[in-house]
Amino acid sequence: MLELIRDAYRYRKLIWLLALKELRIRYSRSALGFLWALLHPLLMAIVLTVVFSYILRFGIEEYPVFLLSTLFPWTFFSQSLAYSTESLVGNGALLKKVYVPPVAFPLATITASLVNFLLSLIPLALLLLVLGFPFHWTWVYLPVPLLSLLLFTLGCGLVLAAANVYYRDVSHIVQVVLMALFYFSPIIYDLRFIDPRFHIVFRFNPLLYILNGFRLAIYGDAHQGLLPSPQSVFMSIACGVLALIVGYQVFRRYRESFVFYV
Repeated sequence: MLELIRDAYRYRKLIWLLALKELRIRYSRSALGFLWALLHPLLMAIVLTVVFSYILRFGIEEYPVFLLSTLFPWTFFSQSLAYSTESLVGNGALLKKVYVPPVAFPLATITASLVNFLLSLIPLALLLLVLGFPFHWTWVYLPVPLLSLLLFTLGCGLVLAAANVYYRDVSHIVQVVLMALFYFSPIIYDLRFIDPRFHIVFRFNPLLYILNGFRLAIYGDAHQGLLPSPQSVFMSIACGVLALIVGYQVFRRYRESFVFYV
């Protein structure tokens, strides 16, 4: 962990330059450019709101806010994993020509996605104003689930980036797993709609605790502005820290041989 922090600080300028490059490449040939970072989750939210508010009728009050409170963090997580998985292979030519610390590439892709996510909070706040939804004092709690999500994403991204160097099928498997995880996480529905007998299964999903922090901070519990329980807070942070420790240990073990396989 200390080595990762030291490398991230030592190569912070390189990581930032790679992140800016990543952002330019993502939106270089699109008409709306960087606006897609904001429009994509909003358009997805509109579709899901129509489906689950008027067709399937979940009956959740202020469903657009309920949905967006976790959809934006989920978008950050899924995009980060998709891009970080390909980060080493996609920069293989650079790795072979000059010395670049391999960890800089997944860190850069996740940094680029983090910039997207932080900027997406602006249209989210504007949407709350348009809908007349109250801003709870619990917004001050947002840094906690954000930190947990960032640590968890970094850990997962490092493992997947390393695995994809040796097994190129990983990038395809990630897309399927992300789709399954999207429906396995309480993003489009409230866990209270699920039979309590199955709640034990959901508790094995680390994103449950992290996304719950975002939802309670932004949407609140029935507009009461309640925070997660201390147990939920501990679990979200613990999942993030554990994922990062395991992810970096795996990455560090194989990093010396990346150059021979990319």
